[in-house]
Amino acid sequence: MTRVRAESVPEDFNPVRIGQAPLNRRQSIGKVMWIVVWVIYFVGPVTELFANRHSTADRVLGGLGVGLFVATYFTLVFRHMWRTLSALGKYLALAVLAVLSCVLGTVLGPSWLVLFIFTSVACGVVLPWRQSRWLIPVVTLLLLIIGMRYPEARSYYLFAFGLPAMVSGYTMVGVQYLITTTKELRAAREEVARLAANEERLRMSRDLHDLLGHSLSLITLKSELAGRMLPGRPADAARQVADIERVSRQALVDVREAVTGYRRPRLAVELAGARAALHAAGVTAAVDPALERGHHGLAGEAEGALAWALREAVTNVVRHSGARRCELLLSEEWAADERRWLCLSVLDDGAGPPRLQHDGNGLAGLRERLLLADGRLETGPATHGRGFELRACVPLTAVTSASETPAASASLDDPA
Repeated sequence: MTRVRAESVPEDFNPVRIGQAPLNRRQSIGKVMWIVVWVIYFVGPVTELFANRHSTADRVLGGLGVGLFVATYFTLVFRHMWRTLSALGKYLALAVLAVLSCVLGTVLGPSWLVLFIFTSVACGVVLPWRQSRWLIPVVTLLLLIIGMRYPEARSYYLFAFGLPAMVSGYTMVGVQYLITTTKELRAAREEVARLAANEERLRMSRDLHDLLGHSLSLITLKSELAGRMLPGRPADAARQVADIERVSRQALVDVREAVTGYRRPRLAVELAGARAALHAAGVTAAVDPALERGHHGLAGEAEGALAWALREAVTNVVRHSGARRCELLLSEEWAADERRWLCLSVLDDGAGPPRLQHDGNGLAGLRERLLLADGRLETGPATHGRGFELRACVPLTAVTSASETPAASASLDDPA
C-alpha cells in the first residue's frame, strides 16, 4: 500500500494575510493592490467631470477635491493598517471625507455620490463598532438627502449608491471583526503552544528528578556498602556491584522512557525498588499486605501518581530522615462527599520536623502529579510522634470491595 503524505499549508498561503503584517515585498504589494483596486469607482465621476457641461471652475474644484479625497482616504486606511492612529486623527480624516463628499456631490452631480460609499467604508474600517454602527447610517442618510436634489437620479440612486454605502460599511465592520478574531485566535494558538512546551518541560523535570534521585541514591548507598565489604567480603561486594549495574541499567531505561513520554510506573515495581533501597540503607521496612496484593482498582494515571509518591517518599526517607524503621501502608477511605479514596502512607521514625519547613522540588512535583490525577498530598509529623509522614490519596473509580482492602495494616520486616 502506498502511503500518502499530507502537505501542510504554508504560513503565507493567503496572499492578503488578513490580520497579519506583510512578511515581504510581494505581500506588501498584495495588500496595497487589494485596497487600490477600488479606485476604479472614481473613473465615472472623473470622466463625467470633463464633459462639456462642466465649467473650468467645476473642473478645478473637482480635480482638487478628488485628489484631496483620495489622499485622505488612503492615508487613513494605510495608517490604520500598519500603525495605530489617534482618535482625533481618525475623526478629522473622516470629517474631511464627509465634507468633500457633501460638497462635491452637491456641486458636480449625482455621479459624485459614490464618494459617500468610500466614506462609509472608511468608517467601518477605522472605527470601533460602537461608533461605526451609528456613523454608517448617518453617512447613508446624507447621501440620500443630497441625492434627492437630482430628479434624473431619483429612480436609481437609492439602489446605485444608498444600499451599496450601507452594505459596504457594515461589510467592512464584519471584515474588521474577522481580522480581530483572527489575531486573537493566532495569539491563543501561540499561548497554547507555549503552555504545552512549559508543561512538557515540567513533566521532564519531574520525571528526571524522581527517576534519577531514587536511582542515584540507591547506587550511592550500594557503592558505599560495597566499599565497606571489599577488604574481607569480596563475594558480597561483588553482589552489590552487580546490583549497582542492574540499577544503573534500569535507570537508563527509565530516563529513555521519560524522554519519550511513555514512562508510567506501577505500584508493584516501585514497591520492589523501595524494598531494595530501604534494605541497602539499613532501614527496616514494614509493608502493608494490601500494598503487596496489587489490583487496587485504579486507573493508569492514579496508580502512576501513587507509584511516584512511593518512590519520592522512600527516596526522602533514605536520603534525609536518618530513620531506622519505615512503614508503607495502604488504606481505603470515604470522604464527606461519598467519594472513595485510596491512600498511600509512608511513615518513618527519623528526624522529620526540619523537613516540614518547605517542600523541595520532589514534593512540589509530586503535588502536581497528584493534582493531575485529581488526588491530594498531605505531609506532616508522624502520627506516633517522632518522624515524618507522607500521605498520597487518589480517588477510586473502579468497584473494589472494602473487604478486599483491609483497613488494618500489618507490619512485615523486609526479608531481603
